Amino acid sequence: MTSISGITAIALGAALSMTAGLALAGDNVISADQISKALQPKPLTRGLSAGGQQVDPAVEAKEAKFVNSLRNRSTRSLSLGEREEVAQLAANKPKIDLDIQFDYNSDKITTTSMPSVQELGKALSDANLKGSTFVVAGHTDAIGGEAYNQDLSERRADTIKRYLTEKYGITGTDLVTVGYGKTKPKDPNAPMDPINRRVQVVNMDTKTASK
Repeated sequence: MTSISGITAIALGAALSMTAGLALAGDNVISADQISKALQPKPLTRGLSAGGQQVDPAVEAKEAKFVNSLRNRSTRSLSLGEREEVAQLAANKPKIDLDIQFDYNSDKITTTSMPSVQELGKALSDANLKGSTFVVAGHTDAIGGEAYNQDLSERRADTIKRYLTEKYGITGTDLVTVGYGKTKPKDPNAPMDPINRRVQVVNMDTKTASK
């Protein structure tokens, strides 16, 4: 009897281990709630304040004017200088990197990555985020030439925007697409690693606390 119980316990343990493994595999998709929380803007305060992040009204106005100028612009119309300015502004904004893969040498989203794009669509439909301006930035790994990767990253960013507007009704002018090719790897020490192939979403809006 003891022997049978022992075998049963081992079998049950193995079954639980397999279940845990499957659950872990499913955890690779970042949920809409996680994305929404990551993109929530941090409140800013004008002038001197004991708490919160301070902002210069003149700088804030200049930034807002620049971001507004990007709305309705095509991805390919952005100059190198504008792309770099977007990157500088995005450095201090709420953002999230999503592992969204595409078919080889294509801007078609892979079937396995579709759940991630769908979760993004749900997140950007959240009432707390609706109406904000988001940068959707495409990045590639370092395999291939610079011009090739630049073009591929732009096309892939455009694909995400198109999907979000068509399937989730996200306003097109609220999505600014930009491609960085292989110029901004997530892991500079391993530029050819697949981890660098990603889509970064940045909330460019700020909420200024009223005083």
